[in-house]
Amino acid sequence: MAEGRVRDVRAGDVPADPRPGPDGAGSAPAGAREALGGAREALGGAQAGLLAALVAGAEAPAGFDEARLRIQAAALISKRRGTVARLRPDLVALLGDDFAREFEAYARGRPKPSGGSRADARDFAERLSAQGRLPDPGRGSEPPAGTRRWSHPLRRVLKLLSGTVRPTG
Repeated sequence: MAEGRVRDVRAGDVPADPRPGPDGAGSAPAGAREALGGAREALGGAQAGLLAALVAGAEAPAGFDEARLRIQAAALISKRRGTVARLRPDLVALLGDDFAREFEAYARGRPKPSGGSRADARDFAERLSAQGRLPDPGRGSEPPAGTRRWSHPLRRVLKLLSGTVRPTG
């Protein structure tokens, strides 16, 4: 795995219960606490490197299989793409078969924004708008909340009322 990045902490170096006691002082000797703290820092660094490789396109940390990390990174981008497609079906319709390729180009080496999936969809639409890929400036903004959820049933009711569709059931 990440050999050489995390120090080996032997069983004798850390006491059975390193948690702090009721007075706030740990039951572990100072040397063991320092060794444990160093191991935690090394583990945190290794985890940060792995995360950067998976979501930000950084190089694979030592000891990790690069091919497997690329596969996992692609799976994470695919998951993001599916979420953006659900949030912005207008972009999927607009780009058609190019949606997957365009989203891949947008997301590769770019972690998900701190605002979550909606921010990801908004940023992707803004990128398309900046490239002139959206037909009009209004298409780059997020559709009003609830539009997609209510538009389909409303269209069905209108078709029923107009007589273009027969009731089922």
